[in-house]
Amino acid sequence: MTEQRLRILFAAPAWSPSRAFGGPVVAAGELVRRLVARGHRVEVLTTTILDLQQRPAARSSVAVVEGATVRYLATPLRYRWMGITPTLPVALAKLRRPDVVHVFGFRDPVTTGTAAWCRVKGIPYVFEPLGMFQPRLRKVLLKRALDATLYRGVARGAAAVVAASERERNDVIACGVPGDKVHVRGNGFPDPETEGLGSDPVGVRPRLGIPADAPLVLYVGRIAAGKGIEHLLAAMHELPGAHLVLAGPDDRHGVSTDAERVHTLPLTEESPRQLYPQADVFVLASAGESFGMVAAEAAAAGTPVIVSDRCGIAGFFEDGEALVVPYERGAVVDAIRRVISDAALRERLARGGPAAARRTSWDHVTDVQESIYRAVASRTAATKPSTDAS
Repeated sequence: MTEQRLRILFAAPAWSPSRAFGGPVVAAGELVRRLVARGHRVEVLTTTILDLQQRPAARSSVAVVEGATVRYLATPLRYRWMGITPTLPVALAKLRRPDVVHVFGFRDPVTTGTAAWCRVKGIPYVFEPLGMFQPRLRKVLLKRALDATLYRGVARGAAAVVAASERERNDVIACGVPGDKVHVRGNGFPDPETEGLGSDPVGVRPRLGIPADAPLVLYVGRIAAGKGIEHLLAAMHELPGAHLVLAGPDDRHGVSTDAERVHTLPLTEESPRQLYPQADVFVLASAGESFGMVAAEAAAAGTPVIVSDRCGIAGFFEDGEALVVPYERGAVVDAIRRVISDAALRERLARGGPAAARRTSWDHVTDVQESIYRAVASRTAATKPSTDAS
């Protein structure tokens, strides 16, 4: 018997072509593309925010991205990634009733408003907090106060909560969500046969003045506190001759990159694919990541990877596929020193990364997510009209 195709609505604070929001946008695109290929009807409600430097568009627009209909809602005001979208209620009212909603993010008007709409309409929704559920870094006391009031209904009203790793699941449960509601879906790794194939005709070394024989350490992501960038800067002091490339938007939050042999690059949609193969080692020494998609991309490209044990992706690597180290400066610096000085270790990790990618496919992740959708949608199937194939 052919399973019913679902009408799925995503609500998110940012969407492609934004890359500055980080790995979640990449993960969402991979997931949505496969859901569409399986015949599901996917729509997205999001803001017009692209990054933290540009003013978001104050006019709404609609586009087809990865086969989904994406409605970029006019965003006349924002605070960081919290876009104020006055037309959200109108957009929700015009939508055909979805079978299930995926609330993709936390503490922003689009996801909070959509979750409240679902509760009023009796529409089941899946909540994916993207590593933001446990308050940390900025304004922790304010976040806790708002979580206990304004945002308390988001997790409580969800039919299921999706975590990218066991680490994130533990964080969510520690904040009071029942364990039987939280599902570890994980994220997929890119296909190692296609990852790292982007072209860079000039090359990052000549472009930045890095000698051809100098060890190149790469970080990709937001330049922000909590990402372990201070450990990478410390490594430059202890490893003469090595160069560090920080590729990503400056979050303007407590991180100075003004140091010798440290280079910053703006992050474009294709730049990581170009950069990974040019690096001797990729490092994600973060203080906390629900997953860490950039480490998956680097591993699939065959670049030796170092991650801290506070990154959710750490649990997806087996021995010899990446170096997992404590979130501690000495451990991070020592791991970088080992990789750039040991050719045999670099070769072993370069083989191990693609092996991890082949084992952790997006098709499997989509299977898990689809089963979660069907389980929560079935709870209201008897009380709403069936979804047709149009």
